[in-house]
Amino acid sequence: MLSLYTIFAKYSIKYCKCSLNVCKFEILFSHLLRTQIYMLMAESAKRARFTKVASARVTKIINYLGLLQNCSNRNNYEYDSEDVELMFSEIGKALRDARAAYSNELNKQSGKGGFSFKK
Repeated sequence: MLSLYTIFAKYSIKYCKCSLNVCKFEILFSHLLRTQIYMLMAESAKRARFTKVASARVTKIINYLGLLQNCSNRNNYEYDSEDVELMFSEIGKALRDARAAYSNELNKQSGKGGFSFKK
């Protein structure tokens, strides 16, 4: 925190044309600090919500795949290889679509996309 304070102090003294007394400086610094803390808390809350929701949904998917696996018992169900291929191709397609959605969002944030020579 001290380094943020000193950086802010140097900036405001060097670049601010008005004369800042200590009281005004403290008000500006506390506003800057509150803004930074709020941004960190907001990101932290989003991360917490993501981990809570995503882990619950991944657990559900795994449980449902277990239920689907129960249908493999030939004593109780009748199916052929085409049925199995159709089921798993649809599951694979849904997985690819979900992964693509995450990749698209990550590419938006990082500014990537389009042509690039970088590997």
